Amino acid sequence: MEFANPMTEELFRHDGYLRSCEATVREVRPDGVVLDRTVFYYESGGQPGDSGRLVRAGAAAASVSVGIADTKRDKATGAILHVPQAGAPALAPGDTVLAEIDWDRRHRHMRMHTCLHLLCAVVPGQVTGGQIAADKGRLDFAVDAAALDKAHIEAELNRLVREDHPVTPAWITDEELAAKPDLVRTMSVKPPSGHGKVRLLEIPGVDLQPCGGTHVRRTGEIGPVAVAKIENKGKQNRRVVVQFA
Repeated sequence: MEFANPMTEELFRHDGYLRSCEATVREVRPDGVVLDRTVFYYESGGQPGDSGRLVRAGAAAASVSVGIADTKRDKATGAILHVPQAGAPALAPGDTVLAEIDWDRRHRHMRMHTCLHLLCAVVPGQVTGGQIAADKGRLDFAVDAAALDKAHIEAELNRLVREDHPVTPAWITDEELAAKPDLVRTMSVKPPSGHGKVRLLEIPGVDLQPCGGTHVRRTGEIGPVAVAKIENKGKQNRRVVVQFA
């Protein structure tokens, strides 16, 4: 299975628009709750982990709602950890819950993540770092300052948004990715490989690169954006910050 996880089925990999799912609690650890399946995206690739809640159904007196402040992955075990808010009620292994993400926050992450792929298409050079937030995002590029023009980048981003290009996943094998190193734009984030297949994020005629994050279905869904600033972050390392207009 693509992105196979021995503990949790990652539903968000195949449909970023899923807002909730029924799940069973597999483990309750000091650092988070492990489910058998989830719609919660865990922090990776510069995209924040989802927040939301886990609701255990039952009679009014037995109903439990656990606020989830963050979602992370245990690097040692691969477990997806749903991190409860401070003081949240406790769950127990075997509990059946409804896992619900904070959709508005997730959708803003999806819009910005796709926007940053457009930014890759507009700005030349390798990506040396990046970060996504609900209101803005940034990518660092290994380019000379003279190669960047704020007004031009902003105009090109909004043109690609208005053109409403489709955004679709595609799949290649690990071997195919190894044979096409030019597909990898990011120097700081390892492509999501090692499971037999690698998911590519394709905006036909615009951008194609490995990505395991969640994205909108068309660029028009991003909405108007603005280039907030371009910063010097070292010799031939420039940070482009984009925000929703």
